[in-house]
Amino acid sequence: MSNIQQFLVLGGMLILSLTSLRFNTAVLETTSVEVQNKVYLTAFSLADDMIEEIKGKAFDEATIQFPTATGNLTLPGSLGPDSAEVYPYYDDVDDYNGFAKTISAPHAEDYHIDCRVTYVSSSSPDTEVNYRTYYKKVTVTVGSPYLNHTISESFIFTLK
Repeated sequence: MSNIQQFLVLGGMLILSLTSLRFNTAVLETTSVEVQNKVYLTAFSLADDMIEEIKGKAFDEATIQFPTATGNLTLPGSLGPDSAEVYPYYDDVDDYNGFAKTISAPHAEDYHIDCRVTYVSSSSPDTEVNYRTYYKKVTVTVGSPYLNHTISESFIFTLK
């Protein structure tokens, strides 16, 4: 075998090695993105499940017996469970204010779920108010050591 042929064989092996290396890198990057997508999808599902659970509750302790005036609703500073209420036996939306729990899923552990309940303005649902209204905004935040950013979902509950 001549020197030229040896250089051609070495060049061919170099090209094959670089191609193989690039292929392996692409496969690893794809797998990483796939796992990250599963983690985010699970976080969104957990937030949505929590909101769906809260949707099954009464608007307020005072509205378990309907109808009621805004003056009978829970004071903004008192949003949260009553002293005798414990999860999973909450009976109204504002009981979830300050609620937190940790859940583990098969492909990622330690999803931390936090709930926050506030009264919001009827004309501007993104504006939190410090008085009683017929509108409560529930924000569910999900975090995990495997997420780059926390996930937040909100839902406005109304009595009208």
